[in-house]
Amino acid sequence: MSEHALWWPAAQTLFIADLHLGKAASFRAQGQPVPGGTTRDNLQRLDALIANTQATHLVCLGDFLHAASARTPAVLQALQHWRARHPELRITLVRGNHDDHAGDPPPEARIAVVDEPWPLGPFLCCHHPQTAPTAWVLAGHVHPVHTLRGVGRDRLRLPCFVADAQQVLLPAFGAFTGGHEVPRAPGRRLYLVGGDRVWPLP
Repeated sequence: MSEHALWWPAAQTLFIADLHLGKAASFRAQGQPVPGGTTRDNLQRLDALIANTQATHLVCLGDFLHAASARTPAVLQALQHWRARHPELRITLVRGNHDDHAGDPPPEARIAVVDEPWPLGPFLCCHHPQTAPTAWVLAGHVHPVHTLRGVGRDRLRLPCFVADAQQVLLPAFGAFTGGHEVPRAPGRRLYLVGGDRVWPLP
């Protein structure tokens, strides 16, 4: 999906990775001047996704909160208000490396927290990329992006989905997360996100 998410219609399940709630707040706590409003924007994008798909289950593939310093009153209040808008939504968090430092979401968020790999239907839900011979791995962590290059030194850097053998890497859902360049490789398929569409790279 162009919203940096995977949609599994048969199970009414949405998959996202690397939300990194409170990252900007963490940077501001360190005295770095960064824009505010990213937590609100991220949660509003989730609102739209849930409304458009009528999802009943949201699976977060790691890095839900950015850091312990992200647990500010404003971030936690925004999370609480967002959860109140979706009282029937089942949410599962597969712990990532940032979750180990940030801690689990507050109990009132009613988010089930599991360790990777977590099996769900034909998938193994993970945060870190890995291989599994008998299941499709869904993972995050990398924040994959790919750069298109044109004539006149034109460059366009876009987030992407990466499909390798039995694994799919999701782009980071959260804004203000940065990205890691993923090159083309034999057997690898890249699906770039741009202009409200997903573009398969030939």
